[in-house]
Amino acid sequence: MSLTMLPPAPERAPAAPRDRFIDVLRVFGMVLVVVQHWTMPVLSYAQGRLTTGNALAAMPYVTWISQVMPLVFFAGGAANAISFRSAARRGGTAREWTARRVRRLAWPVVPLAVVWLPLPHLLVALGVPAQPVDVAARTVGQLLWFLAVYLLAVVATPLLLRVRTGVALPVLAGGAVLMDVVRFSGLEAAGYLNVAFVWLAVHQVGFRYAEGGLERLTGRRAAGLAVAGFAMVAALVATGPYPASMIGMPGMISNMAPPSACLLALFAGQLGLAMLLRPALNALAARPRAEAVLTALAPRMMTVYLWHMTALVAVAGVATIGFGLTTPRAGSAAWWSAVPLWLAALAPVLVALTAMLGRFEDPAGAAAHRLVPVAVPLVGGALLTLTITGFAPGPAPVIASLALVAGLALVSRPAAAAPRRR
Repeated sequence: MSLTMLPPAPERAPAAPRDRFIDVLRVFGMVLVVVQHWTMPVLSYAQGRLTTGNALAAMPYVTWISQVMPLVFFAGGAANAISFRSAARRGGTAREWTARRVRRLAWPVVPLAVVWLPLPHLLVALGVPAQPVDVAARTVGQLLWFLAVYLLAVVATPLLLRVRTGVALPVLAGGAVLMDVVRFSGLEAAGYLNVAFVWLAVHQVGFRYAEGGLERLTGRRAAGLAVAGFAMVAALVATGPYPASMIGMPGMISNMAPPSACLLALFAGQLGLAMLLRPALNALAARPRAEAVLTALAPRMMTVYLWHMTALVAVAGVATIGFGLTTPRAGSAAWWSAVPLWLAALAPVLVALTAMLGRFEDPAGAAAHRLVPVAVPLVGGALLTLTITGFAPGPAPVIASLALVAGLALVSRPAAAAPRRR
């Protein structure tokens, strides 16, 4: 099944100029996130229990390229800056823009909750052992960390756009380094402040790109930044306490939860590499076939992200519980030979889910901005709760889902005279 077989995306009035490079980074980044998540699990099943492991623990240096969340936040920062300034030129307010962004961000989570709140109960009733069902329900919810943090970035955009990047970026990056010092001095909880410092710093560089401030980052300059960034990552890993893996591994210090300042060095390396390849990426994106793929995928990236673990759970459940298959030893010849078959089994399921559910990225009705200050904590709290609890049976996911719907209701009104804006 081809990605270009997806139904046409809903037509929207153009509100801001498109940047092919940013679209490529967003699509490429999210596709790479999906592939990384699909190749990570090491699964075996026996006596009603599912045992899980992480294949990338055997090859941590792969994550220096596959961990592209810094580039995703960078691209999001550029897109938010372009969108906000376009809305401001048309006379829109910060609160109106935020209301529209919150709806676009959180609305696609509603069908995920509608499916996954009852699904664990149904599966157990059908005879599936409770432990693997619980693992699946929690895993699907963990993805929502990205939306919770991105909501913070959206809300901060109108404020941070008023601050010169030359001022905001050193403060945010310096805060990330300081929090690492405090964290690794023994106060682990301080590291969670880097959820704001690290991701907003990367997001802020996206503002700089949108202003045209990175136009000179080409050729040797871009290559130099790439080399310096990856060299800094290597130095931080070699001297500690940062692990080699840029994703979390069980029983190890994590560079992701909470995010460490090492991710800023990783971002510098990845940004330099991306800017070095920018002319080639723009040329590729201008080709009709590549443009068709971008056009099909770009409006559905949130759906792809939210449902790719459901596709994994479905296929892995059939393979491990239904057929008793186990994952070959990570990094072995058998594992590498199985990866293409594994991806080929998962991709059609995700394409089908995206085709069915992609329409939820275009919320019905129009945005209402008066109660944004109330709606944002409700939506943010709901996303954070679901990140922690997933959709495992219990009251917390139900309450969080109701809070999510309530928050969305506060920033929505029935279709009226006001046209939708992006």
